[in-house]
Amino acid sequence: MSQSVQKSVRTTCPYCGVGCGINVTHHADGMQFQGDESHPANFGRLCSKGASVGETLSLENRLLYPLLQDEQVTMDVALDAVAAGLQQTIAEHGPDAVAFYLSGQLLTEDYYVANKLMKGFIGSANVDTNSRLCMSSSVAGHKRAFGSDTVPGNYEDLEQADLIVLVGSNLAWCHPVLFQRISAARERNPALKIVVIDPRRTATCELADLHLALRPGSDTALFNGLLVYLAAQGQLDQAYIEAHTEGFAQTLQQARNDVADVAAAAQRCGLTALQLEHFYQWFAVTERTVTVYSQGVNQSSFGTDKVNTIINSHLATGRIGRPGMGPFSVTGQPNAMGGREVGGLATMLAAHMDFSAEDIDRVGRFWGASTLASKPGLKAVELFQAVADGRIKALWIMGTNPAVSLPDADTVRAALKTCPLVIVSEVNQNTDTAAYADILLPALAWGEKDGTVTNSERRISRQRAFLPAPGQARPDWWLVSQVARRLGYADAFAYQAPVDIFREHAALSAFENDGTRDFNLAGLAGIDTAAYADLQPVHWPLTEGATAGQARRFSDGRYYTPTRRARFIAIGQRQPGYAADGDYPLILNTGRVRDQWHTMTRTGKAARLHSHCPEPYAELHPLDATAQDLADGDLVCVSSRWGEIIVRARLTTHQLPGCVFVPMHWSLEYAATACVDAIVNPVVDTVSGQPESKFTPVRITRFEPAWHGFVLSRDPLKLPPVEYRVNVRGNEYWRYELAGLKRLDDALQWSRELVAEYPLAEHRDEPLQWQDFADPGAGHFRSAALRAGRLQLCVCIAPQADKLPPRDWLSGLFEQPAVDRDTRLNLLAGRGSGQSCGGPVVCSCFQVGMNTLIDAIRQQQLLTTEAIGQSLQAGTNCGSCLPELRGLLSQHRRETDNSGQTGKQRAA
Repeated sequence: MSQSVQKSVRTTCPYCGVGCGINVTHHADGMQFQGDESHPANFGRLCSKGASVGETLSLENRLLYPLLQDEQVTMDVALDAVAAGLQQTIAEHGPDAVAFYLSGQLLTEDYYVANKLMKGFIGSANVDTNSRLCMSSSVAGHKRAFGSDTVPGNYEDLEQADLIVLVGSNLAWCHPVLFQRISAARERNPALKIVVIDPRRTATCELADLHLALRPGSDTALFNGLLVYLAAQGQLDQAYIEAHTEGFAQTLQQARNDVADVAAAAQRCGLTALQLEHFYQWFAVTERTVTVYSQGVNQSSFGTDKVNTIINSHLATGRIGRPGMGPFSVTGQPNAMGGREVGGLATMLAAHMDFSAEDIDRVGRFWGASTLASKPGLKAVELFQAVADGRIKALWIMGTNPAVSLPDADTVRAALKTCPLVIVSEVNQNTDTAAYADILLPALAWGEKDGTVTNSERRISRQRAFLPAPGQARPDWWLVSQVARRLGYADAFAYQAPVDIFREHAALSAFENDGTRDFNLAGLAGIDTAAYADLQPVHWPLTEGATAGQARRFSDGRYYTPTRRARFIAIGQRQPGYAADGDYPLILNTGRVRDQWHTMTRTGKAARLHSHCPEPYAELHPLDATAQDLADGDLVCVSSRWGEIIVRARLTTHQLPGCVFVPMHWSLEYAATACVDAIVNPVVDTVSGQPESKFTPVRITRFEPAWHGFVLSRDPLKLPPVEYRVNVRGNEYWRYELAGLKRLDDALQWSRELVAEYPLAEHRDEPLQWQDFADPGAGHFRSAALRAGRLQLCVCIAPQADKLPPRDWLSGLFEQPAVDRDTRLNLLAGRGSGQSCGGPVVCSCFQVGMNTLIDAIRQQQLLTTEAIGQSLQAGTNCGSCLPELRGLLSQHRRETDNSGQTGKQRAA
């Protein structure tokens, strides 16, 4: 790469709520992406997704121009149609017939303008966000306990703690940079203890001193038991409780009614009393304790209660607001926190204000909005239920994919199909949700956006654009403002740049704020264009005259309740919305995989991010597999009362018997029948409205197709419908994993039809040269198409999946300039040419497979991750694979120890 640097831009990562800084350097011959060493969230670290973000910037599938009923139109025509549709809906059915559905990937400025138009001028609070699906229980728990949606601590607390408790969080995969910071803290402080509370044994457990594989849904019993134990052992901070809290006596009594002692708590949690007491004792005697929690806590029909039992434990010990301690909610999206600041949830007004008479009056006066919404609107799940039953007739969706991500997704799709007006602001033209749009508006993508985001520790960072806007793509705030002007609100939406919006947002936070509201950006309310352009990462609150934000909250013991005391919340026994039964005996849990993000509209563009988990899967315990006569790798149907999906079975003892885990990412764009939210129940938390994505009763049965196969193609293909299809992007090729119920009577003809509209075929000088092998009686078929000696397409069909040839050898042929005669013969014979298989990819950065790693560990006697890095490079770039490398090392040590013991026994 040329060293002639043109410019460098400091921006933020577009993925999780850690809020990492990224440096984008433009060189004469391209762009370079590196972690920003000066950013206090990551200090230069990046995960596998952040490290590969430069590979996701192509204009492939990009929505570049407005579409009206699938016809390209000018931006003015499209915006006129949006405004006319909204206006007509309001005139005929009232403002509550309109709804906005936003995204934690919008910038704060986008969020602010959308919320202002909907609540302030359309006059309805039917504006919610996909953050409802991941963080609203935490918001509700904070507000119940603290009187405000405030995360008390910051990332430095993770490095100053002596005990870190990770609850319902696979931090190693979902927030890898925070996991790396904890790992580094452990190296500096070997006394640091880490406890993981999670039904699954995840990659995060490789760093844990104790893993509590509790029964799904038993979190409140565990933390009520902790409170009872602390009281019994005399480990309460009575002075703090008396001076700064209220409601303790009732809360402790309720906890005792729920679980009288450690034994009762252990029974409820499916743990031994010894395991639980081990954790309780550590918590009791370790003042510097941080409890990090995430979706395993929040995504529940009683997630708010789970949050409050965690907060109760910290209030009871006075461990809050000081270095190295406190409850810590980590967010799943880059700007879920920013959306909460501006009122992006239907249950709040802007600037952390609520629907009290005083707040309604205050926000209405500030905005000059006489029609300000006077009551909370519909939360996400009920919002789409209102679309389904016809109460909502016009819906504007911005930057999210609810046809994939909402529970009971098939019902959501049906609702979108019948909704009279669906407007979608999007980057990708091919999302599942975009297919239902009457009007599609081209929005800016990550690299083109300019504004701010707020991470999990209340730190505001600048998102700076480093790419020009392609086609007619425009910022979301601009699209909303243009519609607002067409609706007659030009004066209130006269923004010319993001800085105008940010100033107003900061000014509203400070407006009539006498210290009774926690969110306050008074110190930035007068920010000018130059200062905004140069804004450095800063915590809120940043009050008037302050030179820095407040890194920790509640250190003075004063909260935002009417009494200024924190509230203990009494929590009794709760049960999930649906229990397992004879028809649906297993409990489904959903979540993320390491290298993918949401519905893959961005990460799906990076080939190396497909290599770690190329296909959707159901992870289940071998005992449950045996009951259904299932083997590892079998295709299975996972069914619930709401739908069915088809995925691969993965057998592992890391999963509790009776439980199943299925990742959340695969949409119709990448798989035929793997949208897991189609089978997730629509029950929500009665306080927060957050869906119960971690507890749906399901059953698993074998899927028995007539044939299995795969297609490797240099160019993307539009395949005929089959029951099982997964699209996997590779280097120089696409791979399609397939299986069908209908027998392929003529596989040769089927393979030719695949390329009937082969991409760019009209630009090729030479025709495709085909070579085929067929054994119709046995159901085997293999075919290859070459052009100028270079492999273009490969089709393999077999009656059983284990009869198919290895994919990695065949996929490697697409990187070769030509395929020789011997290789062609091997290709048709369905066998490799002697190369060993590297196995499933563990290190995405350097494409190092599990078999390669295991062989190196055994043969070279590698004992540390550093030694693996020196030998194979694995783990030396982003570090996301380090937990798995530690797992392989631990496995090797166990095998070596067992082998040695067996040898001693034989010698005896």
